[in-house]
Amino acid sequence: MTGESYESADGSAEPVVRTTAGAVRGRREGGLAVFRGIPFAEPPVGDARFQAPRPVPAWDGIRDAYTFGPPPPQEVGIQGRTGALDAPMGDDWLTVNVWTPDPDPAAPRPVMVWIYGGAYKLGHSGSPGYDARRIARDGDVVVLTLNYRVGIEGFARIDGAPANRGLLDQVAALEWVRENITAFGGDPGQVTVFGESAGAGSVASLLAMPSATGLFRRAIAQSVPGTYFSDELARDIAAALAAEAGLRPTVADLSTVNPRQLTAAGQTLSTKMHQYEERWGQVVPTQTPFSPVVDGEVLPTTPWQALAAGAARDVELIAGHNRDEFRLFVVLGGRFGKISDEEAAAALRMFGPGPDGERAYRGAFPDASPGELYERVQSDWLFRMPSLHLAEAHIAGGGRAHMYDLTWPAPGNGGVLGACHGLDIPLLFGTFDADLGSLLFAGTESSPEAEALSSRFRAAWTAFATTGDPGWPSYDTERRLVQVLDADPQVTPYPEETSRRLWQDHIFAALPLIK
Repeated sequence: MTGESYESADGSAEPVVRTTAGAVRGRREGGLAVFRGIPFAEPPVGDARFQAPRPVPAWDGIRDAYTFGPPPPQEVGIQGRTGALDAPMGDDWLTVNVWTPDPDPAAPRPVMVWIYGGAYKLGHSGSPGYDARRIARDGDVVVLTLNYRVGIEGFARIDGAPANRGLLDQVAALEWVRENITAFGGDPGQVTVFGESAGAGSVASLLAMPSATGLFRRAIAQSVPGTYFSDELARDIAAALAAEAGLRPTVADLSTVNPRQLTAAGQTLSTKMHQYEERWGQVVPTQTPFSPVVDGEVLPTTPWQALAAGAARDVELIAGHNRDEFRLFVVLGGRFGKISDEEAAAALRMFGPGPDGERAYRGAFPDASPGELYERVQSDWLFRMPSLHLAEAHIAGGGRAHMYDLTWPAPGNGGVLGACHGLDIPLLFGTFDADLGSLLFAGTESSPEAEALSSRFRAAWTAFATTGDPGWPSYDTERRLVQVLDADPQVTPYPEETSRRLWQDHIFAALPLIK
């Protein structure tokens, strides 16, 4: 039963909606009905820990949906990136939040489902930077945000547990949408998934996962990471993670440690990954021991391989990136303006395409400084080329894709951050003073230019969710037209053509265990 919407029995203005598990009461805020912390699966603790998500038990009466559910256990991350970790503590991590213009099943609206990023080890749907009121209100759409397990709980490849539990959580949330969103005024046949960074990697994974087939019609992938682990690599990393806690990488062993204490193993390993460079290769400099695992079952192949084979040809796609993706990490690491030629050379050898990536990059960008080369190759390897190749793979498989490139520089901190990784989040949500936005817009007032670009983001994303057309031409391998998002947005041929050519023959395969 999809349920129905009705006013509460005491005559208050608070909206009450009946889901398949029971009724929930939300609040009216700024012309929207908002519901927070609705469970979509059983808490993944006890005998449910490290297992695929299980159906949420039904409840009697009306459950208040006023506050966000607790964040999943996670490490301490980049300041502002984890967001509202002052949320209630508890085990009910697997919850959704809904912003709807009107919970009326008779007038269904398009649905947008946000998946947060955070290197697959951080994130919480209740973070202030993900306040979806502006998207729902400006676009007249229903917006849903969700929690999923991160770090060891969600992505470590351990014996006795399915791979990619965090991705399975996302599938369970999308199944909840299919079964319940009508009661909130949403159209289950018009669902768009969208996410940034690890959220975009999750979106790309969902496109390739058989269990997610048919659960969404459109997808938006903002800065797709190119890191997917082979099963062998993932198991080797999991063994190292467990060893940090003095355990074996099994459900039986890891279940003996409290989930919120086990995060320390991941945090410690992140600082010691340089010891494993000969085995783990390109994973090591990312300091992120978690990524989706190409296990052959939950995720049968990489997204690029799956899309090129036509796995999601009926799903319409937006993919894109930011011009200065890696700048954020250079600045936060205190390395901006300090990169030596030796450091640039090492990065070019580690991440450049082909047998001689250093020579290829130096020849293609002869006037680039060491810092520019260092940033460019890592921006290309980690985010820009994976995003471009995702669109091109989708087209090769018979699908339709649109591309964008965000080139507008973040105004905070004297503009040093440029169009860096994560800038699209505060622009899309209009949350300039929350989470990462408080860094990227630090010391500045919200300008008309920023507000206009923010509105353009929301208009394009919600138009795509509604019609499949974001307002610019689809991408193809002849004209290569891309929407450049700046103070003066323009449609131009792909702006990073030099990098595109360097990477055109590269295959983004699952990262191997080096033996």
